[in-house]
Amino acid sequence: MKSEIKFRKATQDDADKIWKILQQAIERRRLDGSLQWQNGYPNPETVNSDIQKQIGYVLTENDRVVAYSAVLLNDEPAYENIEGKWLSDGDFNVVHRVAVSDEVAGKGYATEIFRRIEDFSRQNGIFSVKVDTNFDNSAMLHILKKLGYTYCGEVYLSGGVRKAFEKLI
Repeated sequence: MKSEIKFRKATQDDADKIWKILQQAIERRRLDGSLQWQNGYPNPETVNSDIQKQIGYVLTENDRVVAYSAVLLNDEPAYENIEGKWLSDGDFNVVHRVAVSDEVAGKGYATEIFRRIEDFSRQNGIFSVKVDTNFDNSAMLHILKKLGYTYCGEVYLSGGVRKAFEKLI
């Protein structure tokens, strides 16, 4: 049977599954030795807020939620104070809280959610995607490099320094 993969807005019915996926990702970061997401963020309130604000998105395979991300239009105040320089000054989508289920980790689903976010952005007339990650999140750094994101500098977010990237699409 061929898998059907979809990218859609998260609903309240997805909240428990999203939180489970985020918990798995938090544990993977810990086991990788990363400091990212080791301070109580993200949490169930983050998920509920994302859904209420309609910025939470899921990747589903055969209607089963396998990955999650928040996508925000022009909305990351920390990005205004980059130590470095963004590639563009126009409208952009911000990608936060990318996480995949343990069931599919390492099988390209994080890459796929980025591709879907890029397609979604283009379809909505947004031609820049910005993202940040911890300096020690080797999995995300690898994905960003593979997908052609450009390192633009550092931003201060969640009480720490984060590497900031942008891709013009």
